[in-house]
Amino acid sequence: MMTISPLARESLARPCRNRLHRTLLLGTAAVLWTVLTGPLARADETCLSPYMAKITGEEEFVYVWTLGVEGVGDGMDKLVTVDVRKNSPTFGRVIDTESVGGRGEAHHGGFTDDRRSFWAASLSDSKLHIFDVASNPANPKLVKTINDFVERSGGVAGPHGAYALPGRMLIPGLSNTHRDGRTGLVEYTNDGQYITTHWMPTTESPQGAAVETIADGYGYDARVLPRKNVLLTSSFTGLDNYMRPLGEVAKDPEALKRTGQTMVLWDFHARMPKKVFHVPGAPLEIRWASGPYNNYAFTSTALTSKLWLVYESADGEWKAETVADIGDPSKLPLPVDISLSADDRTLFVDSFMDGMTRVFDVSDPHKPQQIYEQKIGSQVNMVSQSWDGKRLYYTSSLLANWDKTGADNEQFLKAYTWDGKQLAPRFEIDFLREGLGRPHMMSFGSASLYSS
Repeated sequence: MMTISPLARESLARPCRNRLHRTLLLGTAAVLWTVLTGPLARADETCLSPYMAKITGEEEFVYVWTLGVEGVGDGMDKLVTVDVRKNSPTFGRVIDTESVGGRGEAHHGGFTDDRRSFWAASLSDSKLHIFDVASNPANPKLVKTINDFVERSGGVAGPHGAYALPGRMLIPGLSNTHRDGRTGLVEYTNDGQYITTHWMPTTESPQGAAVETIADGYGYDARVLPRKNVLLTSSFTGLDNYMRPLGEVAKDPEALKRTGQTMVLWDFHARMPKKVFHVPGAPLEIRWASGPYNNYAFTSTALTSKLWLVYESADGEWKAETVADIGDPSKLPLPVDISLSADDRTLFVDSFMDGMTRVFDVSDPHKPQQIYEQKIGSQVNMVSQSWDGKRLYYTSSLLANWDKTGADNEQFLKAYTWDGKQLAPRFEIDFLREGLGRPHMMSFGSASLYSS
């Protein structure tokens, strides 16, 4: 049975106030049309854009955006496809690689709202690679590379990720041509045509936003809660820091001052910043809750090892508060990725330095309780979970110059099952032994998304 989410209904019922709003409504209608007329496989991952179809059944493929390593395989950045069909003779094995012909610090990416294309961003060369994943989900093909991101955006550099909006992609940057952390949000059409740039607010130019303490102008993640018409962004650091070895940055007090300490709440439709929260310690990934009345999002701060909650209070005011420690903050575990379950009750938190994943019961989002922890490897970065929360995938690489060295430089994809109490191994792939490189971001694929 098909259902239309309350969020989409609310958006459709709202009168058109301006051209942008009409465009968004048309895009939302297009998404609904796709859902209503599309395949029954409705998708999986819990942290994707609300504007795309999702797979609630089992994923068939895991796409791993992988950073090339000189002397390992072809040395190029590539999209690696892993077969996770449980009855397949190639289950748990790499079945395809698609190189991009260079090495530019592969990092994050995302699907377009129709899930037909996967956009993959590179941090050092500021390129965007677009893969066709719909024609043959087991064998994605590179169809376009955007080489002029810096020029067309007006100076934004270091595209960090790609987030689906109706008919377009939102690209949050990390840096600029001066290589510091001031940056912006850049929009493209789904076929890769530049639309516009929105610079992050600064203390000198707050753009009408209320500023709690400081507006640093930095960026990292960007996520939308459509029914509240809010966009939330986080902040990290610029090219000069993230392309230096982590050990050097950690010992440089001036470099550490150039890290993000803000999150910005935007009027999504108008693309105007409304409030700048003070969230010290580099707030990274943003995960909105899915429940129709759950008006909150989590993030973790890399340098202070805290879980933060951004929420709408009873009086309608948006606030940010720290709600839990992650490990022992004095030991700098360096929290990186987080993943919130589809029922908003369980939050997985990875920390890079100790290689741990920690699981929090966040049934009360103001009082998270850690219920489980397990060491995944000598280092761990990204975590992705299936829609039913029963399968978890982990990768190891953070940044080329921040990954550990020697025997601790493990580069893997590891898959587990989760029964609500503990993780159990399914398979693992050694990305160095396979001649692939450093695995970073994961996304799921399924041929059933494109069947008639």
